[in-house]
Amino acid sequence: MKRNISRRQALKAMGLTIGATALGIEAFSNNPKNVEEYRFDLDELFKPVENKEGRTITAITCGAGSRGNTYGGYAVAFPEQIKIVGVAEPIPVRNERYAKKHAIPDENRFVTWEDVFKRPKFADVIIITMPDNLHYEPCLKAMELGYDVLLEKPMAQTAQQCRDILAMTRKTGRIVAVCHVLRYAPYFIKMRQLIREGAIGELVSIQHIEPIEHIHMSHSYVRGNWHDSKQTTPIILAKSCHDLDILRWMVGKESKSIVAMGDLKWFRKENAPAGSTDRCMNGCTVEATCPYSAMKIYYRERGWLYVFDLPEDKEKQGDAILEYLRTTNYGRCVYRMENDQPDHYITSIQFDGQVTANFSMEAFTSYSGRRTRVMGSMGDIVGDMNEMTVSNFITGKSVTMVPNAEDVENYKNSGHGGGDWFLMHDFVKAVVNRDPGMLTSSIDQSIESHLMGFAAEVSRKEGRVVAIEI
Repeated sequence: MKRNISRRQALKAMGLTIGATALGIEAFSNNPKNVEEYRFDLDELFKPVENKEGRTITAITCGAGSRGNTYGGYAVAFPEQIKIVGVAEPIPVRNERYAKKHAIPDENRFVTWEDVFKRPKFADVIIITMPDNLHYEPCLKAMELGYDVLLEKPMAQTAQQCRDILAMTRKTGRIVAVCHVLRYAPYFIKMRQLIREGAIGELVSIQHIEPIEHIHMSHSYVRGNWHDSKQTTPIILAKSCHDLDILRWMVGKESKSIVAMGDLKWFRKENAPAGSTDRCMNGCTVEATCPYSAMKIYYRERGWLYVFDLPEDKEKQGDAILEYLRTTNYGRCVYRMENDQPDHYITSIQFDGQVTANFSMEAFTSYSGRRTRVMGSMGDIVGDMNEMTVSNFITGKSVTMVPNAEDVENYKNSGHGGGDWFLMHDFVKAVVNRDPGMLTSSIDQSIESHLMGFAAEVSRKEGRVVAIEI
């Protein structure tokens, strides 16, 4: 039997081991175009998962919304690896569509996660993709009944709850993978490898920005499910624990302290323009010129519709959208919501080894896609998730690295730069081999960024530097 490849071997097979020989002085001096195309061997990464039992693992999805369908899509693409055999979803149309997509029998369709656990264990894993306030209890119960868990971020609503989940994994021996999917995005894998292999000398500091994009902010954190931090989680966790986690992962050292500032500046009642109304479709005189018009975003431009359960008949979708705008928060004025999430948020983090990082989450941008600047003693890296430029202080030259066009096409069925399906592949591999070490986002590795986020909220609210206690 062929042995399972290690993560380092996988990276080497993907062409990501790029130390001094692959991106040393020669790369800068002998590259007249200063552009290097890099490849990711998806056939190698997605080769059939070898396992001792030689069987397909089975899963129950709790939450058949956007994220549940993303991970469920992997099961459709790779049915020999994982099969969805159950679903819990309170919205009937979502439950029905998910069951149809995965051929789930009626007896394995449930309304709530509690209903799933009234039955004896009938699958290998539970996929938890429900709202933030429904992560903690189902995760604990799943482990108690013997399930492994794929847990959407954030893990839980408090630091103590996160520690409780970690303690339960150690008590039960179950595997919990946290959906920190940026760790699996080839772009960030590449950047981390550059840092680790010394392409820019000794790591000194990182500046990282998450431009949410102004419509995304209004959609998700003003009108949407995460508009109330008390009912869900603070935006630094709901949106940006990905970013805290990727900083921790790239630095490779423990975080020691954090300071944060931020507030809700713009999406407030006092900023509502004259002539605006409670809903965009209720006679608002500035609707036609408002960038946050629900009529423009959802009805005229038909954007961000993944949250609406629309009829399959496209001729009927317009009326269905209007009904959502009449009856849900998505049709309300962004200045008259009960939202409390900051629309700008900055943090500074001190790591071991005198390494520092600044992270900025910004709502008011015309663009999305994370931007990162990495500063080292012998060079720097500047990237935007599409390409990265590596500059060498010794030669004074730079190399711009761009992904191979064929690989970009291959990622079209996955999100987060390919990270969603890379995560699923490693999760399946970890479960069938009973080895959480095959994950880069096991709970042991992912809990620190959550604790960083909770500490950041304390700092932001109390105006002080906060020590991060792991």
